[in-house]
Amino acid sequence: MFATAQTSCIVGLDAVPVEVEVRVQEGQERFSILGLGGAAVRESRERILSAVRGAGFDPPQNILVNLAPAEVRKDTASFDLPIALAIVCACGGLPQAALNGVSVCGELSLLGDVKSTVGVAAHALAAMERKDRAVIVPIPNANEASMVRGVRVVAVSSLAQAVRILCGREEPEAVAAPEAVCVPTLKSLDDVLGQSVAKRALAITAAGGHNLLMIGPPGCGKSMLAERLATLLPPLSPEERLEVLRIHSIAGQATDDLLAGVRPVRTPHYVVSDAGLIGGGSGPRPGEVSLAHRGVLFLDEFPEFRRSAVEALRSPLETGWVQISRAKASVTFPARFQLIAAMNPCPCGRFGSHVGTCRCSHHAVRDYLAKLSQPILDRIDLHVELEAVSVEDLVWAKPSSSATSEGLVTSVLVARRRQLERQGVLNSELSEGVLRSSTQITEGARALLTEAVRRIGISARGYTRVLRVAVTIADLAEQDVVTEEIVAEAVSYRSLDRLSNIVHGTGAYIRGGAAMASR
Repeated sequence: MFATAQTSCIVGLDAVPVEVEVRVQEGQERFSILGLGGAAVRESRERILSAVRGAGFDPPQNILVNLAPAEVRKDTASFDLPIALAIVCACGGLPQAALNGVSVCGELSLLGDVKSTVGVAAHALAAMERKDRAVIVPIPNANEASMVRGVRVVAVSSLAQAVRILCGREEPEAVAAPEAVCVPTLKSLDDVLGQSVAKRALAITAAGGHNLLMIGPPGCGKSMLAERLATLLPPLSPEERLEVLRIHSIAGQATDDLLAGVRPVRTPHYVVSDAGLIGGGSGPRPGEVSLAHRGVLFLDEFPEFRRSAVEALRSPLETGWVQISRAKASVTFPARFQLIAAMNPCPCGRFGSHVGTCRCSHHAVRDYLAKLSQPILDRIDLHVELEAVSVEDLVWAKPSSSATSEGLVTSVLVARRRQLERQGVLNSELSEGVLRSSTQITEGARALLTEAVRRIGISARGYTRVLRVAVTIADLAEQDVVTEEIVAEAVSYRSLDRLSNIVHGTGAYIRGGAAMASR
């Protein structure tokens, strides 16, 4: 007898529809799976037979399975459940009409239990686009599947339960999309002692969706500040949740926090490979930049990362996506993230600091800073220099602060709302043409910006970044016009544009670039 079931396979971030065809007959004992299945699919034969028996059915000896289209490689165990249901249908335990218009995915245990699988959100999207009437998924993946509107989600715990539901002998439980909730966090910017300039830069970063580089000696609070940026950001919107959820689901990452609306924060170590950071592999698979989509990517000890990996960040920082090209296919992964990088001012970490003495030679400092190319520095909107925490702040600091986390969160939300109402996107995503034409700037501010570009040597891309930061500062102040004071603060966050002074040996690196912001 013959039966079919509908499912899909993951290619990049998309789920390609796959039809499972099963023919069963008496004869020599054989179980063959055709259709370019990977190791997980080839090994599923004994798993499926054991699960079918565990569900109370007696499978025939000769089973032939075809996964169409045959030219698409299929690598996951999510084909277990659709193959098993098609076998049950071919044996007469389930009417074919019950499987028509239903998409199925799930891995099976030897006893017939349905285990969680990867990419369920993408499977549900494919079912919605095919206008299927329902999608059957494992219970652990029900919440992420329910984020897809327009398709009924049926969650099952076993093969036997799936058969009962399809036959109409059991009513499935309703699955509702989870609502974004405010997840309490123990981390707060008030935990960071001193560093008022850095906190101000962090608020600007959060308000405009900008990238930030922090330079300072060890122990000054760079990592603490980076970890607390997410507390200033608003929760993920339903559309953003679905975008991020699909990426993490396909990568096999935990999705509980994402379902609650928490933005992802990725902190890879500097030994990460190029493929691990950007994406790739035989799959190919999304990298850390894609897993940080709509969230934060924190790169500590920035100059210690592989030069090739750092330079590969150029494209996603500009475009918001990554394209992985292979001989047979090309896959695009979204990568709209906020880069927060941290580094020491020199190999020993004490160069230019008021605490301790630098033991590095001039050449060592020059070579260390030269690990970061000017094109990468141009793509980072704010460069902030941190000093070691003073003794007064360390010992005598009071718990209360003039700029509490609650106040910063409120100001960030107001600034973001202004940008979205005015232009539909954050300032960091605004095109250069629209930015130049829509920005209202005073003559004095324009003259100051011209002088800063000439004296510091800011590139054309760096100029655009300065202008974007200036507009964000104006939004934080709820002003429509960019003034001289705003431009002065925005320019003060471009301190590493003076990096060429060290690289070419033409002068000494001058700390205190944020001094203009404090005036």
